[in-house]
Amino acid sequence: MVTVTACPACGEGAGPGARFCEACGAPLSAPAAAAAPTAPDGAPAVDAGDATGTAGCTACGGAVAPDGYCLECGTRAPSARDRYEERAAPHVAAVTDVGVRRRRNEDALALGVVDDVSVLVVCDGVGSAPDSDRAALAAARAARDVLVTGVEAAPAPEPDPDAWSRLLVLAGEAADGAVRDAVADAATREDPPSCTFVAALASPGLVVAGWLGDSRAYWLPDDGTPAQLTVDDSLAAERVAAGMSREEAESARDAHAITRWLGVDAPTTTARTVAVRPAGPGWVLACSDGLWNYASAPEVVADQLRAAVGRVGPDPAALARDLVAWANAQGGHDNVTVALARLDRTAPGSLPGGPPTP
Repeated sequence: MVTVTACPACGEGAGPGARFCEACGAPLSAPAAAAAPTAPDGAPAVDAGDATGTAGCTACGGAVAPDGYCLECGTRAPSARDRYEERAAPHVAAVTDVGVRRRRNEDALALGVVDDVSVLVVCDGVGSAPDSDRAALAAARAARDVLVTGVEAAPAPEPDPDAWSRLLVLAGEAADGAVRDAVADAATREDPPSCTFVAALASPGLVVAGWLGDSRAYWLPDDGTPAQLTVDDSLAAERVAAGMSREEAESARDAHAITRWLGVDAPTTTARTVAVRPAGPGWVLACSDGLWNYASAPEVVADQLRAAVGRVGPDPAALARDLVAWANAQGGHDNVTVALARLDRTAPGSLPGGPPTP
């Protein structure tokens, strides 16, 4: 997928276009001329898509490059992308955070709600490819827009799993187009911007998820067996399928090497989909590997969610914050994104209850 070189200071993988290591900030190559930072859509605005929120280095006053690092001393500038939250409705919310070890948040999220249908999208930019943070945000928003528009255009008394699966495939294709358009020269780069993709359409009677890569969706019922809905497109997942234990496969050095993704160098951009019909109330969780690095098996994820409910209550924004904080407390090696939708029979707009506390 990409050519990865090692940081001379910490050994973390880095693409040839990167000037500073994403993990430790060490310089990787000679600095280039500075340019004005812009948001992913090209507008000079400071929002969740900005590379940097300042015009000068806060450490030395030097010029800050578009990648968010000072051209003089390598200090990373503050960014609106480091941490942000979305709430689409009282029962749907998400948080993304840069984590403890990374210098840039390359995760992105987008949410929507249409009547009792919740829309969750999480994309994780590939850190070794420059501008993947911009690509991930553009992808998440493009997919969200397709899903919301598609659900609005085809209301039905009961959701149709086949129709929702087709819609998720279309959303993945739109996300891929957004990745390709995120930077003007993507098609000519050796390591073009790229990202993973996971999205879910969730209603009390049906949950359908679509994905490429190793960002995940889980169904966590109040009663019953929790399930990981997605199957990672990764070397680790291939080893698990071949008989290796989850723990051993996911602890390997190349466990996070993905086999499918979005971007100009992707081998395929058709999302796989899965549908389940919930038997009762519960939570749909979409997340990046920054969370499941520390809670992978669905039973473990469900336990962490129940513990979070015990600490902060059933509000999805509070739960997402708590789970992000928990992942950071475990080490926060990667960016962390948690998106939650509560499913039950309460009317849209009311704050639902949560799973039983421990």
